[in-house]
This record gives sequence, C-alpha cells and structure tokens, in this order.
Amino acid sequence: MRQDKMKYFSWFVAILMVAALLSGCAKSSNEPLEESPTTTSSDSAEGSEGKLDTSKKVELVWYLLGDANKDQKEVMAELNKMLEKDLNTTVKLNFTTWTDWQTKYNLLLASGEKIDMIFASTWSDYYKFANQGAFLPLGDLLPTYAPETWKNVPKQDWDEATVKGNILAVPATYPEYTPDGLVYREDWRNELGLPEIKDLDSIEAYLDGVKKAKNVTPINGKAYNEVFTLFKAYNDYQQIGGDSGVIAASSYDNPRDIIAYPFTPEFEAWVKRMKTWADKGFWNSDTLSSQVEAGDAIKVGTGAVYWRNAPGAGGYIVDMEKNNPEIKLGYFPFTRFHNYVMPNLSVNNAMAIPKNAANPERSLMVLDKLRNDPKYYDLLSYGIEGKHYSIAEDGKYIVTPPANLKDTKNFVPYGIASWGFRLESMERVKQASGWSGFDALLQEFKSESKPNIFAPVLLDYAPVKSQQAAVNAVIQQYGLPLMMGLVPDVDKAIETYRKQLEAAGVNDVLAYVKEQAYAYYDEKGMK
Repeated sequence: MRQDKMKYFSWFVAILMVAALLSGCAKSSNEPLEESPTTTSSDSAEGSEGKLDTSKKVELVWYLLGDANKDQKEVMAELNKMLEKDLNTTVKLNFTTWTDWQTKYNLLLASGEKIDMIFASTWSDYYKFANQGAFLPLGDLLPTYAPETWKNVPKQDWDEATVKGNILAVPATYPEYTPDGLVYREDWRNELGLPEIKDLDSIEAYLDGVKKAKNVTPINGKAYNEVFTLFKAYNDYQQIGGDSGVIAASSYDNPRDIIAYPFTPEFEAWVKRMKTWADKGFWNSDTLSSQVEAGDAIKVGTGAVYWRNAPGAGGYIVDMEKNNPEIKLGYFPFTRFHNYVMPNLSVNNAMAIPKNAANPERSLMVLDKLRNDPKYYDLLSYGIEGKHYSIAEDGKYIVTPPANLKDTKNFVPYGIASWGFRLESMERVKQASGWSGFDALLQEFKSESKPNIFAPVLLDYAPVKSQQAAVNAVIQQYGLPLMMGLVPDVDKAIETYRKQLEAAGVNDVLAYVKEQAYAYYDEKGMK
C-alpha cells in the first residue's frame, strides 16, 4: 500500500499517510498485541517508566453467583488492603444469592448496571449473552492488562470463549472431566469370580452373575440414567449443544454426520438387548416411576450398580468408605469404550466484563493477580489462614478446621462460588472429595483428552419450538419404555416410536440442529 501511494505523492505526504493509517488500523481482537491498546476508561496503557498507570484509585464492582460467606467482609477487607497497595484498587464483591439467581443474573446484564466483572458460564447462558453483545471483547486488552493469564490459558480454552471472532471471557484453567460411568460392588465381583468390567459383555455378565448369586435386583430403583448413558457411550453418539433429544452426531470423528438415532440399526440392536436385560430382572418393572436411587440400594445390600459421573463416583465412594466400610466398590468410566474423553468446556466457569463496565483494564489487572499470585488466590478461595484453614505438612493442601484451632465445634469454613477464576496449579483442595482412585483416573482422562466440539453449538430451538415439545412428549411416552425393555413386542414398539417421532416433527428438529451445528463448524473451520 505504501509503495502505491508513493508513486503519486511526495515522500513527506506518504509518510504522514502511512502514520495515520497505522494509528487508525484496528487489530484483530484475538491477536496478541505488540503495543498497548488505546483505552477509553480509567487506565492508560503505560506510565512513564513502562509500567501500567494505576495513579487513579478505582473501586471495582464485581458479581459472583451464590451467597456470601459470613466472614466475607473480613476477607474482602484483607483483599482490598493488598489490592490498594499493589494496584491502587478495591473491589466491591456482590453476590446474586442462590434464590432465583437466574432471574437476578439476567437482570444484571439487561439493566445496563455498571459492573466491572461478572461470573459467566455455559450454564448461565454465556453463549446466548455473548451473541447478544452483553460482554466486552477482551482480545486487545488481555496481553497488556492480564499478561500472565494471556500466556498461560491454553489456546483451546481461548477458542471456547470466542464468539463471532471475539474473546468475551477469561475461562477458568481448571479442566473438569465428568464422563458417565458405573459404580459397582467390586467385592461381589471378586467373591463370585466374575470377569473384570471392561466392555458391554462383561457388564452384562456382572449383572447376570449378581442377580443369580445374590438374588438382588442389580440396578435397584431408577435405572434409566444407567441404561441411556451406557447406550450413548457404547455407540459413541454425541448430543449437540447439550440435551438435543434424539438428535446426535454419529461419533466424535464424524461431527457433521448428524442423525436421529431411533432410526438407526444401532438403536434397534440396543433396545432388543435391553429387552433381554429387563426380562432377566436387571431392574424392576416400575423403574421409570421409581423415586429410589440405585445407590441407596447398594448401601443396604439390595443393589449392585449405580450410575455416576467421575467426580460423583468419587464422592459416593468416599461416603461409602466412611459409613459402610465393609462394602468395596469399583468404578468403570464409559470413556473406556472408545478411549477418549472430552472435558467440560472451559467456559463452564469463567469471568466476563459486561459491555458497560467503567474499568475493564483494572478488572483484568486484578484478575491477573487472583489467578497468578498465591496470596490472592488462597485468600479469596479459602479465607484467612489460621482462622479458616492451615497449610498441611506437605505444603500443598489446606487443612480445615485449622490445625491449631481450639474451638472446632463452632468452626464455619470459608467458601464461595469462586469457580470463575480457578486454576488447577493453584488449587489446594483434593479433587473428588479425597477418593484415592481419582488421581489415577484423572491422569487417564488427561492422557486421552480431546476438545469438546459439541457443547458450544448454540441451540435455542425457537424456530422449532412446537416440534421439539412434541418430540419430547413422544420420547417420554414411547421412547423411555422401549429403551428400558418394558414393551411386549420390541419390533412393533420400534415401528410405533418412529412413526410418532415423524408425526411430531423430528425431521424439522433434525434439520434445525444440522443448520446450527454446520454454521458453528464452518466458523471454526471444522470438517
């Protein structure tokens, strides 16, 4: 461009034009900056010595979900002492409370209230609000005002926080793996000489062996989660954008092959097998109306199998070790069917800056402190050392109540919903409630982790709202009994189910999901 201009203008005019052009060019919001961005609020990019200018004192307004701790004022007083010294800043930390939190959260973003930072999440409609323009683009600000965070957050996480080409939140750097699986009586498996659980056939052999030898109903109570999650994992069906009814990608490796699975041979083979399981008594005939948790039956010796995701399994196993130590449990994650796992989206927990924020730069500076300075992280995550916790002898984990606390009877631990700024490297609490087997399982998951390419697809179903409602009603009336083998004639029930789904408009829903998914895949360059 410069050479073309110089053909027609003097060198002096050309230089002026180039300088003007460079000063006016907008950089991509996702590219690291080589120089500080222009700011319009409280902070200029750099002071006279190359440091960020914090000469103006700022009070930030932040919002987290949930409830404040009883000692919140004391904790915030300590935090603000540190922030005032380091960044000439204080934070007024507000909470939505858990009562009707969703309505309050929506109002906060819709009202235009001056908020400098707010918790954001897929489960609090991050993608919906991002598409509506509720959040400030951060790509130009992050390298300057949160440089450590900018460097340390993985590219995949930044990609998941990106909507329409803009990074709109800072995701927590805390990979969470919550794949489905089965908790089962490992002591019974050993006692009865049953095969190690490693595939669908060995699961069936276990259920059959326990049923015959122990005369119990293996999945005693509500069994639909056990069967449905097993079905999806075994066939590698991936539901898109959360729960999309009977619509799924046929496998992880074929995200564009989107199907209505009740019309597949795999579904037909599955429900016929489940009919044999139901007839063998692997669950009760009233399982769809039962309010009994299968896990409760294990505790009293009348059940053997319980559906749990991996962290849920850890909590359940630890509770059993404490209260029913004579029962020994095992866990089979369904990831082992295809040897990969998708973590939850990083923006399941994140921090975003609303578009009307008065001090976005200073908020990013504070967030950078919280995420990278142990003093800040420990204080806002665990409270005041000596009062709310002490450091264990290994120097890594925390101990609650504090080791030297005399009045433990009235001890109240500190805790808030601080998920938005969690970092795995900074955490001092053992995962899965201390289940000894979780560390090995976590390493297994990390070694086979693949990006979650399905959850970010935004689906509001408004264009097919009536069809979706009708399809869901058909699933409840015809699909659930078929999935659980609770029909007298499987072939006839399959035919009826398919006809009812078509009459309800399943093909319209399928077309809509394809349209939305393909648009997302095209945006991300996915084949």
